[in-house]
Amino acid sequence: MNYSTIPVAQSVVLLCLEKGVKHIVISPGSRNAPLTIGFTAHPAMKTYSIVDERSAAFFALGLAQQLQEPVAVICSSGSAVLNYYPAISEAYYSDIPLVVISADRPIERIDIGDGQTIRQRNVFENHILYSANLYSEYVPDEIVTDPKLIQKQREVTKHNQQEINKALNKALVNQGPVHINVPFYEPLYNTTTQKLVDPIVLDQETKPVVLQDEHLQPFAEKWSKAKRKMILIGVLQPNTIEQQFLDILGSDPSVLVFTETTSNTHHPNFFTRTDNIIGSLDDQGFKDLQPEILITLGGMIISKKVKAFLRTYQPEEHWHIDPKKAYDTYFCLNKHFKVPVNYFWSKFLNRIRVPDSDYQKNWLQVRERRDALHQDYIKEMGWCDFKAFDLVLSRLRADSLLQLGNSSTVRYVQLFDIDKSLKVYCNRGTSGIDGSTSTAVGAAVGSELPTTLITGDLSFFYDSNGLWNSYIPTDFKIILINNSGGGIFRILPGDKTSKVFETYFETIHDLDASHLCAMFGLDYFVASSESELQSVQDKFYATTHKPALLEIKTPRTLNDQILLGYFSYIR
Repeated sequence: MNYSTIPVAQSVVLLCLEKGVKHIVISPGSRNAPLTIGFTAHPAMKTYSIVDERSAAFFALGLAQQLQEPVAVICSSGSAVLNYYPAISEAYYSDIPLVVISADRPIERIDIGDGQTIRQRNVFENHILYSANLYSEYVPDEIVTDPKLIQKQREVTKHNQQEINKALNKALVNQGPVHINVPFYEPLYNTTTQKLVDPIVLDQETKPVVLQDEHLQPFAEKWSKAKRKMILIGVLQPNTIEQQFLDILGSDPSVLVFTETTSNTHHPNFFTRTDNIIGSLDDQGFKDLQPEILITLGGMIISKKVKAFLRTYQPEEHWHIDPKKAYDTYFCLNKHFKVPVNYFWSKFLNRIRVPDSDYQKNWLQVRERRDALHQDYIKEMGWCDFKAFDLVLSRLRADSLLQLGNSSTVRYVQLFDIDKSLKVYCNRGTSGIDGSTSTAVGAAVGSELPTTLITGDLSFFYDSNGLWNSYIPTDFKIILINNSGGGIFRILPGDKTSKVFETYFETIHDLDASHLCAMFGLDYFVASSESELQSVQDKFYATTHKPALLEIKTPRTLNDQILLGYFSYIR
């Protein structure tokens, strides 16, 4: 096989292979040619070509999300590197191992007026687990015989390989993004069949954390005495928590387990629609719900109502279970169990006693009443976003992957009790709209399951380059809710009648997706009423020879009134 003649390029490729980084997303460029040559030539590597670096990084994020292993993105120098930042920040807060490899000019060429040169060293410092700044390796035309130069080359090679090892180990062990910046001298395109390096492989040791019985006992005593306990579960991969532990918690009369759509955690006694419960309470209701002890698991919480409730009606104790980090989201965190969640429950649950309590029973009755009111309200409403989500979510393919856009989309889905066989994902690390489509496409490529993306119009049009690649599976479906603007801003406080609001907040538009579908080769379907949506969904899902998009057009000015009326109705 062919290798680049530049030793550091060979080191990057071979060490990625040693560490199990086998999926490589490459954006075209000249300065990164030595890396492109090495990765594309290696038979063990799966490479993808995506022009738009921002889209490429989110595509890689979706791949890593599903493969549960590091995925690398490679780009040229200059402004190309900066386009990775949105996906890097998402990976940082979502604990996704994204390996960013940027080509660069040699250090003496920076800030002298060369094109496509910026200060790339440590450029992602605030949102990266490790920045490996490698040294340039000049490849002379003749064999070097000077002992001093030979020694210098050895030192450079050793430094580079150590830095590459450190970065890849961080991505693997700490599950997050790392940056490897590789400066190259020209010539960039020369190849050889000779392996010039035999890179050292450094393993990062990890020390398992052990919970001592005497350390757990005081917490078990507090838990056993409390008659109102709440467990709040944020973003989790499917099947993260063993079902035996969920069954114990779900059957405890003193425990309420609140989950979100992205929790991927299920039990008949869990509360899956937190806003449906919390959004309808008065002060006495909040006091009745207020837990003595709160345990949080998983990643970011979507519901603003849950956050407002727990910040105002704080528990006496807040414990978080996660081997990496704990956020003080509710301003009352007093214990971080820095261990895997299943390990915690295996040590903790056999030490507790179950007290007499009607906490769960009472709130299950509330849930039953709210569910009935939810159905009644849907029957009465006219055509709107809410009605569209009800019809769409009832027809999703079972045992499939569901990717959600941010803002209104994920919040609407939170109001429904969706099929438990779905595996649900959303970029909730930073909660941005900027890479939903690209992430969903990458996830579809990385998963063996049929994939559906539900997204809003601003998010979809913003990331339309997510469709600019040749890897989209034929069973990939996009459901686009087009309400002609940023509908979530109509729900938030502010004057909705001014020209400033319509132009700079809601951002009214008259775009549709038909031309984008024609350009990128997707089958296009459209529905503008309840009857049209009911009739078109069969055709939409029957299309399997190429990806398909269903655009659902809803009235711009009614959606907020119907949504806000929902909470008044169930109250």
